[in-house]
Amino acid sequence: MSEKQKNKYRDISGIVLLDKPTGITSSKAVQEIKRLFNASKAGHTGSLDPLASGLLPICLGEATKFTRYLLEADKTYEVVATLGKQTATGDAEGDFIKEQEIVPFSRKDLEKVLDSFLGQSKQIPSMYSAIKHKGKPLYEYARAGIEIERDPRDIYIYEIDLLDLGENKFKLHVKCSKGTYIRSLVEDIAKKLDNIAYVTYLHRLEVGPLKGSEMKSLDSFKDEFDEGGLELIDRSLKPIPLMMKGWPELKISMSEAFYLFRGQTVNISEITHYGWVVLLAEETGNFIGVGEVLSDGRVAPRRLVRTA
Repeated sequence: MSEKQKNKYRDISGIVLLDKPTGITSSKAVQEIKRLFNASKAGHTGSLDPLASGLLPICLGEATKFTRYLLEADKTYEVVATLGKQTATGDAEGDFIKEQEIVPFSRKDLEKVLDSFLGQSKQIPSMYSAIKHKGKPLYEYARAGIEIERDPRDIYIYEIDLLDLGENKFKLHVKCSKGTYIRSLVEDIAKKLDNIAYVTYLHRLEVGPLKGSEMKSLDSFKDEFDEGGLELIDRSLKPIPLMMKGWPELKISMSEAFYLFRGQTVNISEITHYGWVVLLAEETGNFIGVGEVLSDGRVAPRRLVRTA
């Protein structure tokens, strides 16, 4: 590819399922993918810490309009916790702030504690989180040695299974709601066992309907590009509606789409469901965007793609 071609960004839309490696930020991973795909616009759908690896869905072009639906989605992780030490950040990136002898416990003891976290509970977010206070993320205050009082947040743990238990470590499989901090969860689990712990491995497996089984590494994308250029790596792009998998679908005629694209509501006959829906072009089946069926049967546009 010539330098001139490299600098000519493409209006390409879709979702890249990246297996983010450890050691780089999510923002850096987004820039790598944007450059590789020559995309005019790119954004991620919920960051992973540099320590963490795994599924990072990256939206290109028109897909960036729909990132909120993955930001609000449930997540699934594998995590390894190391006992006997505590760090400032809750993971291996932080400085050690406490050390103690490991209080012995059995596999049964740990499984009982894990069961206690199932369902809805309250969690106090880590100071080393991106939650903002007066316009600044908490981690900036933490790095300056300032402690900010945080309100507990509602979280939901759908699944939490013990995969392995070693002399000073345990490995978990966790499916949880948005806003759940795995570092804080690990610390809370250890506390119930009269221990301290920190995260030494974190790998994301799923984000909402998106599965890690289909993700590819940065090196894989680069190898494919070297082999077949943009044409080959474009085959890995997932369609935008995959982010809304499971939502009801509504077929829209060209005349109805005309008004929706002008921000107006339209009346649709034979409405069978209310609330949020995926809008598809009646004639072609192409994705138009997402809308909301109101209580009076009108359909209101919420997020629409530029070309459908």
